[in-house]
Amino acid sequence: MPQKNVRLEVMQFLEKDVDKFVDEFLIPVEKIWQPSDLLPNSESESFFDEVKELREIAKDLPYDFWVVLVGDTITEEALPTYESWLMDVEGIDNVERNGWSRWVRQWTGEENRHGDLLNKYLYLSGRVNMREVEMTTQHLINDGFDIGTGRDPYKNFVYTSFQELATYISHNRVSQIAKQYGDKKLSKLCKMIAGDEMRHHHAYSEFVNQIFKVDPSEMMLSFQHMMKNKIVMPAVFLRESGEKMSSAFEEFSNSAQKIGVYTAADYVDILKKLTERWEIDKITNLTAEAEKARDYLMKLPERMAKISERLVLPEETKIFKWVEPALSR
Repeated sequence: MPQKNVRLEVMQFLEKDVDKFVDEFLIPVEKIWQPSDLLPNSESESFFDEVKELREIAKDLPYDFWVVLVGDTITEEALPTYESWLMDVEGIDNVERNGWSRWVRQWTGEENRHGDLLNKYLYLSGRVNMREVEMTTQHLINDGFDIGTGRDPYKNFVYTSFQELATYISHNRVSQIAKQYGDKKLSKLCKMIAGDEMRHHHAYSEFVNQIFKVDPSEMMLSFQHMMKNKIVMPAVFLRESGEKMSSAFEEFSNSAQKIGVYTAADYVDILKKLTERWEIDKITNLTAEAEKARDYLMKLPERMAKISERLVLPEETKIFKWVEPALSR
């Protein structure tokens, strides 16, 4: 078959299994947790007492923690960008409502709960400037993103496999830190979000695994392409009100590194995990070009680990408009 149509034909071939993927990796609406399950109940007489307790406990959490939590929330809230991007991937047909577009809609439905939950927690905590947070979210949706995948399903599935695991790590670490500071409610809600992210990681990893079985060389080259160009985070264009595009992301990343929520070492570890998950060293029937790509990928974790060890973080911490209230109370 002509090379230009291979990806579309592979996506159409795998579409027969999408219903199975939905059943295995997603949870029916009536059975999955909702944000209101994890927050003070506004219908209850004890609502204001619960909010007061939430706000008291939140006062002990440090500045960098709030920066990271806000950045995570904004990343989750920019979901319209991610859905629209995935709907345009080759083989995903929303007009005909094929199996792949059904997957994207239902994945989006699960992901949408994350931003709702974190946003409500931030609002109730009284520790952040919600208007600034909301403006940053709107900017991020307005600016969109470019994750270097184009409409290529192979590259997009490498990206989502990587990114879902990265968000699992981030939310799980935030959960652990919240627990250390005695905020059990925040710890639980972040852990629940992390659980979703891990399920989604397993799903997208399986999509890549299936593609390796039917088009190994092109899948290998796509994996190499994404890692050679580096995985950029969904909030790479993050900015505060009045600032230029991308101006805040590096500073947000520095805060995440400082408190150990998501580090350069984690990036390397995710690469190792994906290489093992897809058994890159055991894949057969590769072209000469794909064999070179495999060699590159097998050596990459060690090379990147050495680079990450030399990383020096700036001593000064940026004061974000989002979190200014937390500094003065």
